[in-house]
Amino acid sequence: MIKEIFKLFLFTSIFSLSAFALPDWSRDTEIHSPRENLYDLSPEEFHQTVMKGRKAAFIYPVSVSELMIPFEPLKTFFDTKPSDPVRALLYELAKVVSPFESMDEVFDWLGLHDFPLTPQAETPNAFPELSIHEKAFPMGTTLRETSEGTALTFGCAACHTSDLFGVKVLGLTNRFPRANEFFRQGAAIAPYVNSFIFRDVLNATEGERLILVKAKKQLKYVGIKKPSAVGLDTSLAQVALSLAKRKEDAYATRTILSHKFPRRNKLEKMVADSKPAVWWNLKYKNRWLSDGSIVSGNPVHTNFLWNEIGRGTDLIELEKWMNESQETINALTAAVFASRPPRYEKFFGVHSIDINRAKRGEKHFIQSCQKCHGTYEKGWSLPNASKLSATELIQNIKVTYHTKTPVKNVGTDPGRYLGMKEFAHDLNRLAISKAIGTVVEPQTGYVPPPLDGIWSRWPYFHNNSIPNLCALLTPGKKRPVTYIAGPAINKATDFDHECVGYPLGTAVPQEWKKDKEYVFDSRKEGLSNKGHDERIFIKEGKEIYTKAQKLELIEFLKTL
Repeated sequence: MIKEIFKLFLFTSIFSLSAFALPDWSRDTEIHSPRENLYDLSPEEFHQTVMKGRKAAFIYPVSVSELMIPFEPLKTFFDTKPSDPVRALLYELAKVVSPFESMDEVFDWLGLHDFPLTPQAETPNAFPELSIHEKAFPMGTTLRETSEGTALTFGCAACHTSDLFGVKVLGLTNRFPRANEFFRQGAAIAPYVNSFIFRDVLNATEGERLILVKAKKQLKYVGIKKPSAVGLDTSLAQVALSLAKRKEDAYATRTILSHKFPRRNKLEKMVADSKPAVWWNLKYKNRWLSDGSIVSGNPVHTNFLWNEIGRGTDLIELEKWMNESQETINALTAAVFASRPPRYEKFFGVHSIDINRAKRGEKHFIQSCQKCHGTYEKGWSLPNASKLSATELIQNIKVTYHTKTPVKNVGTDPGRYLGMKEFAHDLNRLAISKAIGTVVEPQTGYVPPPLDGIWSRWPYFHNNSIPNLCALLTPGKKRPVTYIAGPAINKATDFDHECVGYPLGTAVPQEWKKDKEYVFDSRKEGLSNKGHDERIFIKEGKEIYTKAQKLELIEFLKTL
């Protein structure tokens, strides 16, 4: 007990030596205004810190993570023609056939986006300065130079950067991340790949062979599950099932017996998938995740902890890295909290919004949405509104959210929040959780999020079950059962401007229909699109808004 107290004291003492005061991460913290400048830095310090944090989002900083892939041999393999004997031999050894003919195709399949070649005025969160070599690979790709060779891993930007009509937006949900599926396929293949044959066939170095050996060892402690639909991830299940492959001690020690005989967990079969969250909402909150189950602690600390449990990392080594890397963690935290949403008018022009219709929609918002999702004071409500430009009229002058983040049960699919109950105890007992102040309390419901940039966040709900805002404002029983997802490339064809989100029916681009993997079916477990209608825009079984009024509400939502 004395040893644990001393370690906690040492850990918090190191944290307190950071260059600026740390915020209060406890559950009792009240948020009275958005914490965009989380550490109250001067303008120059703020800019420098945020840019350092954004670089950490692109270049994964956790150096103790050993679940990495030797890059050059991997590139050799994928850039070799499918008919080549080298591929044929490895296919035979690994009992698998790859459809990819190059690393570029692998990156595309993973859902990773290229760095923009020129500055983009529409993006709200400027990119940090990176080297030419770093920019040569898609966002979220990290090539780490180790003593054994160049190793490939993936960072925050893989899931939290999106391509929005050609504009790269850091902090926006990647609509089609396949990081979980990549690990799943790797875990299935790895046992069949002999490291020495791998080295000899692909002309790898001995160091690169050792990188593979380490990865194979780490994968034994990773519990992996296939996502229910493209665009969702199984991180919740992966953390739970990975912990089940470790001992039930304070550091979740990895042993041969623990991974050979993992503990049973309902998440082996239970669906608790969700999409990666947008970053700019965090500045309003004092609890984290879509269900608000992380009731205290820095969310970036928690994210690193979850990432590394899901990568099989030794938690004693991770704790040591956290002790030594607080400056980097603080910078990434600052960057996440400082992020802003993309503005509708910057993508489609200020005159694409009907201000008079939006003003009428504001009244519907106040009646049905404001209580849960917050207050948004607009430029048009100012005393000098008559002197403002069209752009200034539609800006958010002030956003007021709850002082303490609420959780509401409005009848949406419970799979995600129920899943947290299956391993909350495993997380809370960890010494590292106690050291960083992370506390998990399972909830019954989800956090009604702030709606900044809601227009860019389709499809909707935590499980992506709602294709657009028109469908969201439709009673649950009448919502589309299925829809087809696709990339946001063409503003004219890939986006429903009236309904805000995916086009439906005959408006669906023909190209999207070629791949059945992109068909979302809300009848599957964990993917229900029901809820969020009764007592919101349905009263006593009847809708309270006409179609025209719903479109007015959507017009207002475009301005947020």
